[in-house]
Amino acid sequence: MYKKLFTSLVIASSLSLISTLVANESYKMDYDKESTCIVRKIKVYQEPKWVAKVELTNGKKLFFSSPKSMIEFYQTPGKWFDIGVKSENDFKEILVTDFDTLKPINAKGAFFVYGSNVTSPAGDDLVAFATYEAAKNFASKHNGKRVMAFNQISDALIRLLNGKI
Repeated sequence: MYKKLFTSLVIASSLSLISTLVANESYKMDYDKESTCIVRKIKVYQEPKWVAKVELTNGKKLFFSSPKSMIEFYQTPGKWFDIGVKSENDFKEILVTDFDTLKPINAKGAFFVYGSNVTSPAGDDLVAFATYEAAKNFASKHNGKRVMAFNQISDALIRLLNGKI
């Protein structure tokens, strides 16, 4: 009995922590009409449901036209050496836009749908959601192949989505 109670408490507190990480009202997608995707060089305001953002510890804000573009930057920041990211410690906040609610959410707590029939301004992409249930529901409606957490997205998958494999 104690084991079940302990397990339930652990699950409940984990879900609470994930909710806190993902849906924080202080998250802001504060781009404007001049904000350009670091990777694709396109204006991000034109497709708000796809916008992603990285804020660095030095206060610099970087915007992306899609989760795929942001993750490409996150995984290989050296390609953009002029930005000055040297390590994981340079990242203060990593946000994506929840595809359903259009609210900014913590990318590391989000769920991403791979292989759907919905494309971003960057082409084949990963569609972001605050909850696993929302991602799974979207995947079933849009031929999504897999739902993944942030830490499950590999460099090889990003290269595949970019047509480089």
